[in-house]
Amino acid sequence: MGHFSRDFALAHDLLAKRAASSQAGIISGDNPIRYNDVDPLRLWVIQLVIIVCFTQILALILGRIRQPRVIAEVIGGILLGPSVMGRIPHFNDTIFPIQSMPLLNLTANVGLVLYMFLVGMEIDVRVLKRHFRASAIISVVGLILPLGLGAALGIGVYKQFVSPTVNFGYFLLFVAVAIGITAFPVLCRILTELKLLDTTVGVVTLSAGIGNDVVGWILLALTVSLVNAATGLTALYVLLASIGFVIFLLYPVRWVFAWTARRTGSLEQGTPTTLMMTITLLLVFLSAFFTDIIGIHAIFGGFLTGLIIPKENGFAISLVEKIEDLVGILFLPLYFTLSGLRTNLGLLDTGATWGYIILICLVAFVSKFVPCAAAASVFGFSWREAGAIGSLMSCKGLVELIVLNVGYQAKVLDDRTFSMFVIHAIVLTFITTPLTLAFYPERVRIHSSAPSHAPKPVLGDSEGGKDGQKTVVDGSNRTRFALVLDKLEQLPAAMTLAQLLHLFSDVAPPTATLVDSTNGSDIDAKADSPELPTLPKESSKNSAASGFVEFTLLRLIELTNRTSAVFRSTEAAALVHTDPVTSVFNTFAWLAGLGNRSTSAGQGSTLDTALEVVPWEEFPNVVSRHVEDRKVEMVLIPWASTGSGAATAALGNQEGLAARNPFDGVFNRSATSSGPGEAGATQHDQMSSVVYAEFIRKMFLTTPCDVALFVDRGSGRLSVESALTASPLQTADTLLFLPFFGGPDDRLALEFLVQICSRNSGVKAIVVRIKCQDGDESGDEGESDAEKEKVVHNTISGADTVYGQQTTQTRLASDTADNILWETHSNAGFSRISFSVKKTSKPLQEVVDMVSTVPSTGDTPPLTELTNAVKKGANVVVLCGRSRRRAMQSPSRELTQIVSGTTAGAVLAGSVSRTLGDVGAAMVAVGARASLLVVQARLDKSS
Repeated sequence: MGHFSRDFALAHDLLAKRAASSQAGIISGDNPIRYNDVDPLRLWVIQLVIIVCFTQILALILGRIRQPRVIAEVIGGILLGPSVMGRIPHFNDTIFPIQSMPLLNLTANVGLVLYMFLVGMEIDVRVLKRHFRASAIISVVGLILPLGLGAALGIGVYKQFVSPTVNFGYFLLFVAVAIGITAFPVLCRILTELKLLDTTVGVVTLSAGIGNDVVGWILLALTVSLVNAATGLTALYVLLASIGFVIFLLYPVRWVFAWTARRTGSLEQGTPTTLMMTITLLLVFLSAFFTDIIGIHAIFGGFLTGLIIPKENGFAISLVEKIEDLVGILFLPLYFTLSGLRTNLGLLDTGATWGYIILICLVAFVSKFVPCAAAASVFGFSWREAGAIGSLMSCKGLVELIVLNVGYQAKVLDDRTFSMFVIHAIVLTFITTPLTLAFYPERVRIHSSAPSHAPKPVLGDSEGGKDGQKTVVDGSNRTRFALVLDKLEQLPAAMTLAQLLHLFSDVAPPTATLVDSTNGSDIDAKADSPELPTLPKESSKNSAASGFVEFTLLRLIELTNRTSAVFRSTEAAALVHTDPVTSVFNTFAWLAGLGNRSTSAGQGSTLDTALEVVPWEEFPNVVSRHVEDRKVEMVLIPWASTGSGAATAALGNQEGLAARNPFDGVFNRSATSSGPGEAGATQHDQMSSVVYAEFIRKMFLTTPCDVALFVDRGSGRLSVESALTASPLQTADTLLFLPFFGGPDDRLALEFLVQICSRNSGVKAIVVRIKCQDGDESGDEGESDAEKEKVVHNTISGADTVYGQQTTQTRLASDTADNILWETHSNAGFSRISFSVKKTSKPLQEVVDMVSTVPSTGDTPPLTELTNAVKKGANVVVLCGRSRRRAMQSPSRELTQIVSGTTAGAVLAGSVSRTLGDVGAAMVAVGARASLLVVQARLDKSS
């Protein structure tokens, strides 16, 4: 009987005893830590909690240095075992008594069977077709030499440490397999984490690892069958039965499984039904049962079942998602912790023992590294690439430990030799990542595919355009946008933002003069309405080029330790066509008219889709690389609320919506309207968090282009026409409001506002220049010279954006640029843009009052219309500069006064202002019923 079946029988006997007798509870004085064969579940839960908590803590620590999770699980077992914690008197006898091992071993093996099922699904023979010749040669030489040297090494180990009762040939075969095998699952995760899957090095290594892994499992199955067989004839029968079962699974069972998946709609929908999950799990354990009873091992049944799972339409990914957390978090740590519990470093107490451990590590590494690196060099790889391939192929990890445990259960390895080989597995797995980074750092990598998995856009660079026409890329009329999406909940905000910017228009509007705020030169902008003045013909030389918009959707998916995330990373090229976020937005863009289209004048838009599966902390770096590769001029980041409720107020026959505060989920506060007769309601935003705010700040800090953050207040907004009947603004769908303080971010905001209005005839705008009254320096009062000269402001929780240096020269330069830009636009005669100047001693409070629901005495008609539009729930967007780099006064002190009366005043003045800027934080603090569009000029612009 196999080990899996024997453990199951022992556990059944224990549970039967439990059912036969009564139980004493802790109230009756029973000690739950003491092992009780009537109720073994109690101690099992205690063991489980200790193991999982211990390994999770170690995984967090070792993850900082990019070590695989298996390292933490094995080291945790070693620490809990006789080597460390076992030296505490009665620790092992109390927590891990010998009587409790059968139940712990059974649950660990159940988890291992399921894990091997996941490993089988990771094997994709389609990968072998890419660079097949190089991969095949590397895989072959990476097996032949290690197997030979492993067998030679086994001779010395056998004579020095192994009892003569162990079969010499079986021991050599086990050692050869342990030295020659490559840990494919860990290798796949290392390639994914180091972002090597889109490089030739990664593809070749992954293909070679697949071949190496499959051959290694075949050799291991053969070895186990020989060990478990009484005679050579029995071993032949076991081998024939195994071959027959493999053929049975790979052909008739696979066909029936795929047919059932199609009939139940699981394959078409990409999600297994309950029936398919039942069939799959039963098939996994029946296969494990069969391979166990014929004398191999239960893990091979799980592995073979994983090979037959169809991978079309994301079916395998959905299947993995349903079981991976239970396996990875609960069951798998039990198995590898058991490996650590069996490892007794106290037995490694002689110089000869440690000498052989070093020799085992050297032989295992050199026998893999040298032939694989040499083969890669023969096929034209550089020395760096060849070194990376050799380092990756020498990885051990999970598969090595499984091999060692199989040998230990078969009594081929004793406690001492098992511990020696576990140490070698830990060492080789530990050095894989640092060696790979040393040989093949990011700066020398050559990617085999473009940053996106879609065709390149029509406009490739700033010099060439459609039909060879020179494309003018200037500082104000931006034509290259990138929209960053990482959550499904952001789609409504992304669609709203795209429509607001009118990115999908392919109609060439007349031109109007704009001024670049950096140098004051005239450049061309677009207008789509006769209300905007038309320039003379000689001034519209760039109109054909500047009307063409290049738009990229950058979809980011977080790469985690989950197997499904690794699947997504390896399938990124296909996932870009099936991912729901990209599919929905592409459909919206197609319906809105965006595509590879152009008018006879050369106007139009292109849509390109890129998808990256990377760790969360790498999101800003991926965006920065995408900006540089595509020469993007502005990155758009939608930040939408996912609150389920809506605050409504009865205002005549109209229904208004309170603003959705993206920080409500963090602060657990309600967005309450302050106007008379309005009822406030709580808007809990589950998507937003301090972590996401840190991501936004890092985007502002590291992105090498202009950045626009759109905070959407949600759906159900009224058009301005509906809210304000018989108003000069009645033809507009959206009302933009820009409080212009000055500085590079506000200048960008003004440029962007004019571009939006010139492209979108459904947008009207109100721009108010806020000036402090003479002699008022409230913004800078109390600030030291050191504070004014700060260049970078970092917090404990994360980095902030660069400040401008507060000098007289920068103040004068910024003020001059502000005046030039303001005079140019305010005198251009834009009928859909209202310009005015407001002098006040409290600038930030004045802006807050402008978006309140109560008109102020003496307001100009546009400001009164703004107040009425906000009051009646019209579609109002506050466009403001983030102004974390300001060469003038800062309203931060005034913001502190505004938020002082709120429940989260300190956080609003701190975290929120660092994310949205002072104006944006003030809007959040007062619960302004308007969306926010916060922009920041690229950091290499002069302030």
